[in-house]
Amino acid sequence: MLPRETIATAQIPGGEELQLVTHGRDFIIMVGRDELMSSRMQFSEEQLALLTLERLSAKAPHVLIGGYGMGFTLRAALGGLPADAKVVVAEIAPEIVEWARGPMASLTGDSLDDKRLKLEFSDVADVIGDAADGFSSAYDAILLDVDNGPDGLVRKENNRIYSRTGLALAREALRPGGLLAVWSAAPDPAFVRRLKDAKFLVEERYVRARPNNKGPRHTIWFARRPD
Repeated sequence: MLPRETIATAQIPGGEELQLVTHGRDFIIMVGRDELMSSRMQFSEEQLALLTLERLSAKAPHVLIGGYGMGFTLRAALGGLPADAKVVVAEIAPEIVEWARGPMASLTGDSLDDKRLKLEFSDVADVIGDAADGFSSAYDAILLDVDNGPDGLVRKENNRIYSRTGLALAREALRPGGLLAVWSAAPDPAFVRRLKDAKFLVEERYVRARPNNKGPRHTIWFARRPD
């Protein structure tokens, strides 16, 4: 068996320590004993972006991605967006972007140098709040893959993102008809109820972790702000 080796760590402000682990040619980001993401299973993170873009009507979308991770959602979004689109990535841990430019550069490609991209080293909840309060432009789509689902796994403070108050702020941060898309490792009926209570129109999709219809089945919610 190939051993796992921790090659870097990052302390999330107010939260857990992340570990970047190698396993042969694969990379894994761990929090404690939990796998947050792996380069072996990236399909559903890509689909978070691609399925969202399929549902947008804006010609030059303004998109917010919460959590850089391994960059799979960002790369998929950039590949599907026009040249005049704008993408903001909110990442609270600068070390994760350092990993992307360092040991994981083969996964990153040139995505971090794309002219459409703006990196915000901030809590995504604060970025959403700024848009909701009118301090920054509203978004056509907000894509969240910050935890392993709608609960504060990485840091307890993330629970505010998925609360009724947080979802109401996300709705106000979206343009009419805009989408909030949330990735999860598992279904969560209580979260669906909160989305509906926040006056979103909710669609739930299940996507396999691998493109060959194998691997774990992940959940993506598409919550539309009514026009």
